[in-house]
Amino acid sequence: MQKKYLNIYHDLVKKIEMNVWPAATKIPSENELSKIYATSRETIRKALNLLSQSGYIQKIRGKGSVIIGVNKFDFPVSGIISFKELTANLNLKAKTWVEELSLKDIDDEEIAGLKEPGHDNVWKVVRAREISGEKIILDKDYFSTKYVPSLSQKVCEDSIYDYLENELELVIGFARKEIVVEEPTEEDRQLLDLEGFSNVAVIKSQVYLADASLFQYTESRHRPDKFRFVDFARRIKN
Repeated sequence: MQKKYLNIYHDLVKKIEMNVWPAATKIPSENELSKIYATSRETIRKALNLLSQSGYIQKIRGKGSVIIGVNKFDFPVSGIISFKELTANLNLKAKTWVEELSLKDIDDEEIAGLKEPGHDNVWKVVRAREISGEKIILDKDYFSTKYVPSLSQKVCEDSIYDYLENELELVIGFARKEIVVEEPTEEDRQLLDLEGFSNVAVIKSQVYLADASLFQYTESRHRPDKFRFVDFARRIKN
């Protein structure tokens, strides 16, 4: 059973994203929230701490918690999150179209790093992401067959990361990311609703397991009018 503070956190996130409390305004105090949710201040404090860590609020000593402006089309650069998790968090209506699922021997330098002795082929997965009826993201993923011996159409349509973590029990550790702007490829034009846009924003990532083994290379190609790529930084004094 999910802990109560997490239920409260998700309810507060929903209220913030629905603009119940606009940016730069204060949310109710801990005492008020304790009464609203019929729980202890400690439980409320845990929920607020999670809101703060997620970049939704700034807690100001003696003044309460102030809403930080958020946008449902803001895609975080830091962190590792699946498309399914992201669209669920942003409350977006989304669908995934699997355009390709294949095993290939690829010589590209960035992808060649996925190969291990006895594992010459890599998984190639191409998925078009539809949000609100428009295909505006093209995800091209490559996986080492040493760590991901099998993949299915069903898994790719749902969530590969859910499969990796809960079925294969892989522990995903960290990623190195690069953001570039490129001209659309012919594949972009065929699979995305580009509507005449002459550029795509591309996030290139090398993803490693907790033991620092490289197991994934990905390119996430975005139509530029729909998203802002953001990071949230909080200063921590030494």
